[in-house]
Formats: sequence, structure tokens, C-alpha cells
Amino acid sequence: MKKKLVVLSGAGISAESGISTFRDHNGLWENHRIEDVATPEGFAKNPQLVLDFYNLRRKQLKDVQPNEAHKILAQLQDEFEVHIITQNVDDLHERAGSSNIIHLHGELKKVRSSAHEDHIMIWENDINIGDLHADGSQLRPHIVWFGEMVPQMDHAIATASGADLFLVIGTSMQVYPAASLVQYVPATCEIFVIDPQPANTVSFTKKENYYRTTATEGMRKLREDLLKNYT
Repeated sequence: MKKKLVVLSGAGISAESGISTFRDHNGLWENHRIEDVATPEGFAKNPQLVLDFYNLRRKQLKDVQPNEAHKILAQLQDEFEVHIITQNVDDLHERAGSSNIIHLHGELKKVRSSAHEDHIMIWENDINIGDLHADGSQLRPHIVWFGEMVPQMDHAIATASGADLFLVIGTSMQVYPAASLVQYVPATCEIFVIDPQPANTVSFTKKENYYRTTATEGMRKLREDLLKNYT
């Protein structure tokens, strides 16, 4: 019986594909204030700015490809029951071949009704002012903004609660509630971390399970260790 490997991924795994990390050290996101482009208040104040911002990010997806870290996770499905819980809004895990993916913070290639968060549609082109859902409301990016509930959190908690192995990759564990998921893994679960920068991730894993390196290099090493010790 395959062991259940649950992965919590963040911006660091997609950075090697050329996608900007969530926010820079100056608190900006691609030269925009977080409050202006990633909050319901920002959308209410200047919907055109917000739509333009996500339209550009959606276009960027067409120019990037999954990197080796994404691909190794997909390959591990041959030996493990892999579940990916990602904070990323890109589709690189899907394009690499992973099957079981929970998007905590939404997806760039989907839109939803401004009035009903569960009225969601696939959408790969620009969203414009005047593009309406069938319910008559303005379409908005299917992104969980700051101050909004995380609809997939219960699903993610249930998934983490059944893990045999848990991997944290590409996230500093500073964004909640995603960072709290590690609290739900079973006591018997082995936890691994891939992160080039020392962070509060070090506190919940053994020293030998901490790979202080890039996502790609870390996944190469981790794959060897997992295949050697857990299959």
C-alpha cells in the first residue's frame, strides 16, 4: 500500500519557472501595494487596476513552464499517494502531471461571480469591466484575497490529517491559515522541509529532514531519500 505524501507548496517552487514570488522584501507585489490588488477593498475601490493586474499574471502563465521540482512531485505518484496543497494560483503542478491538487488561494485560470463565491468558471483570457456572470454580477479573479475566507481549508486539513509523510516546499510558513496545516498532521508523520532560507519551518522538523536548498535541488535529494526509506 502506497504511503500518503502530502505536500504544502508555496511561491518558491514556481520561482524557478520565472513566476514572481508573492511579495518582495519591500512589501510590494510586482510594484503594487498588497492592499490595492489583493483585497476586496482594493477591488471595490479600483476594479480596473485589479483586473489589469491579474490579466497580466494570467498572460505570464502562457510563457512559463513547470520546472523539475514540479515534475519530480508528479513522478512520485508512481510510488506514493501524492496530494498537493498549494498556496500558488498558477497551474504548474497540473501541467507537470500531478493529479490531486488543492488550491488554497484560488486559481488564475478561473473566475467567479462577485456576488457568489461558489459560482466559478474556467477563464483563460482577460477579464474586463462589464464581463458578467450569469447571475448578473461582475466577474472577478478566482483568487482568495486578504480578509476573505479560505473555502478549501477544511479539505486541506482533512488531507493533512491523513498524511504518512508531509513536505513543506517553497513557503516561509508566514501566511495563515495555510501555515497552520502542519499542526494537523499525525504525530507519527515524518515532516520534510525544502527551503533555502532559515525560517520558522525549522522548528517543526528534524535537522536531517531540512533541505536548505532550492526547490529543484531539494526535490532531487528528497526523491532519493523517499524512495530509499519509504517504499
